[in-house]
Amino acid sequence: MAKKRHPEVIDLKKQKKRMDRDRGIRSNIGTVIFFLIFVYMAFYVYTYVTRDKVQFYEVSKGSIMEDREYTGLVLRQETVYQTDSAGYINYYIREGKRASVGSSVYSLDESGRVEQFLEENGSEAAQLSDSDLASLKKQLSSFCLSYDNEDFSAVEDAKYSLEASMMEYVSFSAMENLAADMAAAGISFHQITAPQAGVVSYVIDQYTDEGGEAHSYSDLTASSVTAAAFDRSSYSRTQPKSGDLIEQGAPVYKIISSDQWSLIFPLSEQDLSDYSGKSQLRVVFPGYDLDLTGDFSVITGSDGAAYGQLDFAKYMVQFESERFLTFEISADTASGLKIPKTAVTQKQFYMIPEEYAAKGGDSSSDGFMKETYSEQDGSSSIVFVPTTIYDSRDGYYYIEASDKSTITAGDYLVKPGSTERFQVGQTAPLDGVYNINKGYAVFRQVKITTSNDEYYIVEEGTRYGLSVYDHIVLDASTVTEGAIIYQ
Repeated sequence: MAKKRHPEVIDLKKQKKRMDRDRGIRSNIGTVIFFLIFVYMAFYVYTYVTRDKVQFYEVSKGSIMEDREYTGLVLRQETVYQTDSAGYINYYIREGKRASVGSSVYSLDESGRVEQFLEENGSEAAQLSDSDLASLKKQLSSFCLSYDNEDFSAVEDAKYSLEASMMEYVSFSAMENLAADMAAAGISFHQITAPQAGVVSYVIDQYTDEGGEAHSYSDLTASSVTAAAFDRSSYSRTQPKSGDLIEQGAPVYKIISSDQWSLIFPLSEQDLSDYSGKSQLRVVFPGYDLDLTGDFSVITGSDGAAYGQLDFAKYMVQFESERFLTFEISADTASGLKIPKTAVTQKQFYMIPEEYAAKGGDSSSDGFMKETYSEQDGSSSIVFVPTTIYDSRDGYYYIEASDKSTITAGDYLVKPGSTERFQVGQTAPLDGVYNINKGYAVFRQVKITTSNDEYYIVEEGTRYGLSVYDHIVLDASTVTEGAIIYQ
């Protein structure tokens, strides 16, 4: 006879099975939820990593130092001296050295015996000192730093100048060491002394004007400058050296009697505007590692053109053999808000005559009186439309040109207090950037005052413009207006 199961035992087994089944269902739901959360997080991380990140720039105050390069004409207080007779010349004072009144500058040998004696006896006496070698190295270094491929003729000038300097150093050394021997040999020669004190130079230069007439640069003054004086193709220079046969009346040396010197350079219309009111300018000479401040003035040459004149009171000796100098003028042209050029874009705006502007009702909002029409009966009415004005130029207000704007192309605006109407349609571009302070791109108009290769300086405090510490899109081409920006 089969045993009967107790009902309570059966109920306990069923309840256990239900509990196991419910536990499995809850476990599956938890797994699904966890999986969904994992997928969502993975997708979020993927989209964050792979999306294009917009770089931003924080607006700051700044200025731009603009370096402009010029080639200037050097003017000095210099006097050129000629020989009274012909003969072989030998110099006693080196190029760029100071001479006192009455000191011997050169000797003139009409017979030519001095040159022959030096050739026969001067090989051992003629030596370059350490200071001579240092001077030659300095000349060569200066030329290398200022060399320009477009001015290859300067190579010949530098070569000639170095050769002349070396010959002079050798000749001076020989003359000093063999003077007593020449006197014992009965060799006589004329010694010419300096009539005034100053720096001695043997560079004699001139230029030819449009009419073919030659002019000495030593006679040139600031007021007599013309464009022909800057023409390097008509420029010529000579530099006699010891041992040369000199004709009677030939220029053989000059004395620079003052440390005051000037740089004259042509001015463009832009230069005249930028340097207006300036009394001093900062000047850099790249080939000489020299930075000076010169007194600045604008002069008018004899040809009627405008030229800049920079006056200096020192370092004349550095350039005593130079007639043309390349230099840079550094000017703090403008200050304001400094932004990258890549951040600037352009946007079209409607141009509305300023006399059509109005104030709306009880508010002080800017706007215009717009003519509207009823779609039911075609009747017209005039309503005030508040509008953001981005700029005002040449008698026009600039408002946004967009299909979403309250004023669009083809709308008629009514002049306040009149029946005159103006149809919206004419557009013009404005420069601006995308401001992202609120997390999306908003166009802000900027007024550019100056620039260099990388940055603009824009006005600060303009209406609907930028402020210090604003965040703007670094590259305006990567976004569109209204785009959500993740910083």
